[in-house]
Amino acid sequence: MSAGWQGPINRIDIFGGGAFGTALAIAYAKAGCAVRLWARDPRALMVHAASPQLPGHVLPSGVIVTGDPYLYDADVALLAIPTQSLDAFLASGLPIHATKLVSCAKGIHKATGLTPCRLVARHRPDAIAAQLTGPSFAADIASGLPTALTLACADDTHGKFLQGKLSLPALRLYRTTDVTGAELGGALKNVIAIAAGAVIGAGLGDSARAALIARGFAEMTRYATSKGARPETLTGLSGLGDLVLTCTSAQSRNFRFGQALARGDTLPEGTTVEGLHTARQLARSGADTPIADTVAALADGALDIKGALDHLLSRPLKPE
Repeated sequence: MSAGWQGPINRIDIFGGGAFGTALAIAYAKAGCAVRLWARDPRALMVHAASPQLPGHVLPSGVIVTGDPYLYDADVALLAIPTQSLDAFLASGLPIHATKLVSCAKGIHKATGLTPCRLVARHRPDAIAAQLTGPSFAADIASGLPTALTLACADDTHGKFLQGKLSLPALRLYRTTDVTGAELGGALKNVIAIAAGAVIGAGLGDSARAALIARGFAEMTRYATSKGARPETLTGLSGLGDLVLTCTSAQSRNFRFGQALARGDTLPEGTTVEGLHTARQLARSGADTPIADTVAALADGALDIKGALDHLLSRPLKPE
């Protein structure tokens, strides 16, 4: 058992019945927490006690699944809503009474350019906004496999509370007040994961992928620090840790999307690829982000895989 474990929060609301929200519901319910899980369409979860997006994992009896908008009054709510849907979700008028809202989404909202915590602040300025992010696959959390994440909250007093109450023996949370760094680390690594998937999909090998990860990390750090992030945040779980995971595993949807791009394949309809939205945001920003620019051009058909490779390799030689 983790030495810093204080015992789980007694009651929690989780919004989002996809793979990650379901995985968190399973983990906290197994730890003895009373969980209410909201899903836009709760029928599958109610009938099968399982999410179609998380096969092989059954919800414990301690999880109440509902689509009722009036049952949620826990002090802490986890928002496992994709970034591109989060703004509309928060604007929908769903009566979320929690005073502490923890986003579990990664990415940059394409319509507003805002990160998840900024979206929360926009709609719920009265609430404490926090970000849960880092190297994690939903299946690992649901299985109780050891996972370490970053809990980012600008108010460290509330951050300490959330860290203590949301940590579990197999889910270790590290705390930071650098919300910008944690959010951008989680968003930007998805772009590099697409590029890494394209490298492998094109048959360029592991050495090329390693070089891409290293240069991608430099690009992430350069961009994030220009937005006010602390460099050390990028070297942590929410930056480098998440980058390594998503660039080396086919469980990552962004990595699989990159592979599909290189091979001329397509992912199943409805697959969320947050890195693509982020790459397009960066490409339009005019920032020095050659990998993100290339990913956006490749996805939009402005470059094929050979042109993308030529574009990156033809850049001027310079000191590392």
